[in-house]
Amino acid sequence: MSPPEHATAYRPIVPARLCRNEVGLPFCETYGDVYHSAASALGQARYVFLAGNGLPGRWQGRECFTILETGFGVGLNFLATWAAWAADPQACRQLHFVSLEKHPFCREDLAALQRDYPELAPLAAELQAQWPVLTPGIHRLHLAGGRLTLTLGLGDAQDLLPQLRLAADAFYLDGFSPAKNPELWTPYIFRGLARCAAAGATLATWTVAAAVREGLQSVGFVSEKMPGFAGKRDMLQGAYRGPGVRQPTRRGKRVLVIGAGFAGTSVAHRLAARGFEVSLLDQAPGPGCGASGNRVGVLRPLPSMDDNRLSRLTRTAFLYTRQHLLSLSEAGLPVRWGASGVLHLARDKTHEATQRQVAETFAAPELFRFVDAEEASRLIGWSVLVGGWHFPSGGWGMPPSLCQANLQAFPTTRQHYGQRVERLEPTADGWAAYGAGGRLLLQAEQVVLANAADAKRLAGADWLPLRSARGQTTLLPEAATPPLDLVVCRLGYVTPAVDGLRVCGASFLAGDEEEAERLEEHRDNLAKLNFILPGFAKGLPAEDLNGRVGFRPISPDRLPMLGALPENAPPAAGSRLLTLPRRPGLWLASGFGARGFVWSAWAGEFLASQMAGEPLPVEGDLADALDPGRFLLKPVRPGRSERDGE
Repeated sequence: MSPPEHATAYRPIVPARLCRNEVGLPFCETYGDVYHSAASALGQARYVFLAGNGLPGRWQGRECFTILETGFGVGLNFLATWAAWAADPQACRQLHFVSLEKHPFCREDLAALQRDYPELAPLAAELQAQWPVLTPGIHRLHLAGGRLTLTLGLGDAQDLLPQLRLAADAFYLDGFSPAKNPELWTPYIFRGLARCAAAGATLATWTVAAAVREGLQSVGFVSEKMPGFAGKRDMLQGAYRGPGVRQPTRRGKRVLVIGAGFAGTSVAHRLAARGFEVSLLDQAPGPGCGASGNRVGVLRPLPSMDDNRLSRLTRTAFLYTRQHLLSLSEAGLPVRWGASGVLHLARDKTHEATQRQVAETFAAPELFRFVDAEEASRLIGWSVLVGGWHFPSGGWGMPPSLCQANLQAFPTTRQHYGQRVERLEPTADGWAAYGAGGRLLLQAEQVVLANAADAKRLAGADWLPLRSARGQTTLLPEAATPPLDLVVCRLGYVTPAVDGLRVCGASFLAGDEEEAERLEEHRDNLAKLNFILPGFAKGLPAEDLNGRVGFRPISPDRLPMLGALPENAPPAAGSRLLTLPRRPGLWLASGFGARGFVWSAWAGEFLASQMAGEPLPVEGDLADALDPGRFLLKPVRPGRSERDGE
């Protein structure tokens, strides 16, 4: 199913405007239609969509159940479903609700509309607290203690539906009427629904238009008219009679994660949240001792003029990881971070003009905006000659504290330190990890290699184009520098002071394995700092400064490697990612490069979703861009050098 030609063009989200018709119903001026029945919005949700799909009965006794909705609107179908699921003692353990919306409401307008339903107030408040920044793409929200997951796709359904990776058990076909919004009721959309249908999936909708019935039937949905809601003569119920989405063979729930840095602790956190039995093993004395042991990391996305894969992925990861930090903090876990804001100054005047144009194109000031040199100087409290991007919700964090908080959130995770895995061997039901002298360390049904570039050493993964890049940071005494309350980047970075020390840097030397600090790199870091903020490091002798050396795992295309590891063999002619043979129960989480803090939490959620066979938290083309198998299907091309602050 080929997407429309316009699918790859960047289009900012245009929010819905809060408007009511003459009888007080929420009304959309764009489509000239109301959002729900005049009789009762919740009554319609319960009668048409829940009962029409045989719910709550069909989710009872299930481990996981997935619903796909074609129009989120005011969110009442979602809230009604949540309420019914929460009230059902036999409900599935995990409920996934995936919904698409081209014109979402902003948080304030959504709250105003949902106040009309006081019986749903606690649920609505929880939803509103996590309502995302309105940027294109897929957003993932964890609700009800993590047992309910809302995957919200913002954008045109024609673009997003072909990109979904899921197996829906039930469909809510909701949206403005076919006469008012015909684009949502086309054969193209119906084919997209069939592509996402699990075997035996059901559907329900309030419309019985002939074109809808015939279009659904043409792709395998058998439907029939049923009595409609509140005086409406008919509604439509149906079921998918095709083979359904091919579900991957699920391995057991005992998982060994090798590596206790960003990647390993994030994967362990998200697997434990799903009820997996996780054991974590690292050769270091504790979590966050490798590249994830840097004193401070920077949290912000990386926009681009063409909204390329790196930009889309860092935007998605930034928003998810920031929400994860908020959740850990609210739970009282010991993660240390600050939403100080990040200012990314232009390299030069040409780059400054590009940054201004990108910000104008994206029109997402809640995420980032362009500020000129004068405003940048005011924000920093230091005179600069160029402007740049201001990320108001960006910030800094202490990586070791995030690793520790990830593990403390689920004390059931078994932690083993000071043990190096020398080899991995497949067993009849999984994998065995052996240490020095052939000593058996641990056995599990699945293994996640989250041990940076060292992953190449195990289980025949030496073909991976993973490299290690040395990075040295420099610590600056707060008392020896001018005041600075936000992160500033420009071919390098400098942070606010944490416990009396700022961090600046960093070097990026691929293939350099020297562990000792170098005076030359401290001098280079001070030069970067003076390029970022002219004169800021004046009088600071490099000889008196200390820092830290870490080794980041990097990939040729600057994107992480997340997913099931393929067999180590040349692929057959015409192979695709979907058909590549995989090593059963062997997964990889590596290649985070200089953006480990940004990737961390989202990467864990992405990999855990794959391992659990759940809807993915990202578009399919981006999921493919992260698949380790991509390097078997095409030659490695040297990419642009990755630098901190770029």
